[in-house]
Amino acid sequence: MNEIRQPSRAPRWIRLGLWGLAVALMLSSAVYQRLTGPTYRLRGKFEAAGQVHKYRLIRSAYSTHDTLVTVPDPGSDVTGSLHYKRYNTTDEFSLVQLVAENGALGARLPVQPAAGKLEYYLVLNLPTGELRIPETAAENVIIRFKDPTPISVLLPHVLLMFFAILIGIRAAFAALFDPGGMRLLAWVTLALMTVGGMILGPVVQKFSFGEYWTGFPFGYDLTDNKTLILWLVWVIACFLIGLKPRVNEAAGRATVVVAALVMLVVYLIPHSLRGSELDYSQLDAGVPASEAIEVGR
Repeated sequence: MNEIRQPSRAPRWIRLGLWGLAVALMLSSAVYQRLTGPTYRLRGKFEAAGQVHKYRLIRSAYSTHDTLVTVPDPGSDVTGSLHYKRYNTTDEFSLVQLVAENGALGARLPVQPAAGKLEYYLVLNLPTGELRIPETAAENVIIRFKDPTPISVLLPHVLLMFFAILIGIRAAFAALFDPGGMRLLAWVTLALMTVGGMILGPVVQKFSFGEYWTGFPFGYDLTDNKTLILWLVWVIACFLIGLKPRVNEAAGRATVVVAALVMLVVYLIPHSLRGSELDYSQLDAGVPASEAIEVGR
């Protein structure tokens, strides 16, 4: 540890400022991930009785119980219905009437096996006519079901991944402005990526969809492949900078900066794209749900 812990030459106010900027970039990444991707709630709004009502339609649910879908209740005896079918099938849409409760109109989608998906939309019967949410069939909501993951596994995974972003960004700033602190920060980033991404990530995947790893070379799961890319770039960066200062640090510093840039670019890719999906045609043919899951669809 003493070999990689080198004294910083930058003034204290510069180091604090770089930490502040790293935190800001990490939080921006967290917010972006929270607002994008196919599993986060679909936000929208509609107008009724002269008022604008905002809704958030659920797109991820657990395979342990039926899932409640709600929109704000505009009042004035508005009624409505929830229409759904199994995703990527030729099923006809089923219909469930919405029920008013606690200021919302809602109905439940039937539970599906892990990686199962339903396609749904709602119709409100307003005094001015029918209102479809979302407006077109091309915008129908897709919800994916998953098995529960213990919080004791999920929380450390999430925290370690976001701390990896924070420390990785700070390592890049050190490489640019404060080389003395770069080496330790880069190695800590690799350790966080290893535990949070390459160890706990597959465990989360196993709990949720029954497989530890569905990325390269076994499948096309984009989340697994993103994690693998992030881990490999930090392995390369740490290999190049080593455990103690080199005569020429330029190549190592450049590699750390590139690794951090790759990390930020990868986090711009929405979470859970090309993930596990239940093939209902196999399920209907009698294949057990746990064996009818495909990846990368």
